[in-house]
Amino acid sequence: MNLTIMPRKLSGEVKIPASKSVAHRLLLCAAFSGEENRLTGFSASEDMMATIRGLRALGADTELSGDTAVIRPGKVLGGEIDCGESGSTLRFLIPPALALLNGEISFVGHGRLMERPLTPYFDLFAEKRIRWRQEDNRLVLSGKLTAGSYSLSGKVSSQFVTGLLFGLALLKEDSEIRITDRLESRGYVDLTLSALAEAGIKAENQSYQRFLIPGGQKFRPVSGEIEGDWSQAAFFLGANFLGCEIRPMGLKCNSLQGDRAVSGILGEMKNPGCLLVDAAEIPDLIPALAVAAAGRNGGSVRFVNAGRLRMKESDRITSTVRLVRSLGGKAAEGPDYLEIAGTGTLSGGTVDCQNDHRIAMAAAEASCICQNEVKLIGAECVRKSYPVFWEDFARLGGKAEER
Repeated sequence: MNLTIMPRKLSGEVKIPASKSVAHRLLLCAAFSGEENRLTGFSASEDMMATIRGLRALGADTELSGDTAVIRPGKVLGGEIDCGESGSTLRFLIPPALALLNGEISFVGHGRLMERPLTPYFDLFAEKRIRWRQEDNRLVLSGKLTAGSYSLSGKVSSQFVTGLLFGLALLKEDSEIRITDRLESRGYVDLTLSALAEAGIKAENQSYQRFLIPGGQKFRPVSGEIEGDWSQAAFFLGANFLGCEIRPMGLKCNSLQGDRAVSGILGEMKNPGCLLVDAAEIPDLIPALAVAAAGRNGGSVRFVNAGRLRMKESDRITSTVRLVRSLGGKAAEGPDYLEIAGTGTLSGGTVDCQNDHRIAMAAAEASCICQNEVKLIGAECVRKSYPVFWEDFARLGGKAEER
């Protein structure tokens, strides 16, 4: 779907969809509890439906009605799990699948998913005698996850730690996870530990270098409303920085989501001069913040420690730089950084979304300061995380036409 956006300021209230990060984790807790759970505020994005498919394969019967997900015990299917393009689904479900299933299990990915790193797991598989083979877009595993000590790097992605925490919590004996270097994106591990605690699971965090998981634990049901997603709200908060008047609803002010940092960073951007932003803990915020940086009147913002952005749905360093340049802004990139010059306004132009939902939403944010139309190629990619984004954009006064 190609859209043409007419530049205009946005205003009004918008209900932010449920946090993907929180929802993934609560769904896993619910599925492993063996009882009925009811989660409200659920957003049926492509990533969330991938996790639903995976949990059904692992024995959870899931019923969706409006924004409510009801998770009950069901029949273990095994076989194949279609992860779509969801890195969280793939990395979170591998250890639980090996803990719960006997025999062979396949994970199928689409887009760039199977190009994204899985080396930390592969290294562990060799050590734990778990067999694997990767065939294009398919990863085939056989073997059992056993209790014990697991050592892995924290620099690639915290999602491997989350997956192991869930998998090891299902075992009868004690286990530990040792981080061999520095754990990045610690806020996401905090979300995992919080979800596990809500489900009655103990996991001791020793300064993010060692996690102790007692064996023989039982997940209890989790029910309630899923909090709003700060990474999705970032595009509307960025638009406010550019002169819009949007009131995001459903956000938790004291959330453990690391992306809550967007408010403070936008506040710093209001100050004149150049700014350095560390992207290591907030990779999903960078497209929204880059557009806001382009709207500053002078100065530049350099986003550093951003190398992991190259492993997202697109090479998100390059695609973000291209987004800004395509609309008439000034941007540069290096191996693990990108730098955006504040030009105040943008001229408009054509943006190839690169099948990346965050690039599409950042382009919509950028349209607020464009002098001419913004044409998007592949705007349907927002379905990955925010299926009703264009409807919400229209309710706020945005005008986007399919052409």
